[in-house]
Amino acid sequence: MKASFARWSYPVLAGVLLLVVWQLLVSGLAVPPYVMPGPLAIGRALIDERAALLHSTWITMSIALAALCLAVVSGLLLAVLFVQSRALGQALFPYAVVMQVTPVVAIAPLLIIWTGDAHVALLICAWLVAFFPILSNTTLGLRSADAHLLSLFRLYRATRWQTLWYLQLPAATPYFLGGLRISGGLSLVGAVVAEFVAGTGGTRSGLASRILDAGYRLAIPEMFAALLLISACGLVIFGSLSLISHLALRRWHESAMPREL
Repeated sequence: MKASFARWSYPVLAGVLLLVVWQLLVSGLAVPPYVMPGPLAIGRALIDERAALLHSTWITMSIALAALCLAVVSGLLLAVLFVQSRALGQALFPYAVVMQVTPVVAIAPLLIIWTGDAHVALLICAWLVAFFPILSNTTLGLRSADAHLLSLFRLYRATRWQTLWYLQLPAATPYFLGGLRISGGLSLVGAVVAEFVAGTGGTRSGLASRILDAGYRLAIPEMFAALLLISACGLVIFGSLSLISHLALRRWHESAMPREL
């Protein structure tokens, strides 16, 4: 209990100290808010623009979470196909790599033209960024099943489905969950970066659009407030996925079990 309290108290104290020093420096040096706002100005912007910022947060989070769900389904299914058919994996995996290394900023305008809907284009961009870690990690996990257990399954004439369900998928679960935590953050990054490039307006404006709009108006405290919300969204996604991973592995996988030094 004490170790857990210390683990969380130190970052909180460091953050509070940083905010105090930041505010004192900004106030003491009389830095204009359009150059570097202090924490108090950012807090006021959060309160004054809370309705618009919360709506934009929901738009960005909905895109990121939808893209993450699509990445989970498509990455998991393709990983199973690649492992079940080596020829299919060798034929298609290079194209998955091409999708991963292609910059989102280069294809976002094309996706808007092809789809005719900026919201759909943002979803595809976020999916492209989040898809590959799940595919690669799950494929690696499925291929990492113990060779002796595979031989035992063959000895007992287990079907491909039985081998997949009872051996390969459990062996791949830690790898899949590791890729899921990576993809969670990348889906948010992909949604924000794509919105910076593509842009949306009206009631479908996400946090990236708020940052751009605040920059045009030199409303720098509002810009920092939107940036703070993006960071908070990333922490929520990562924390939630880390909790899911811990709950899924804590009773049987040594990576999630407590260790005594």
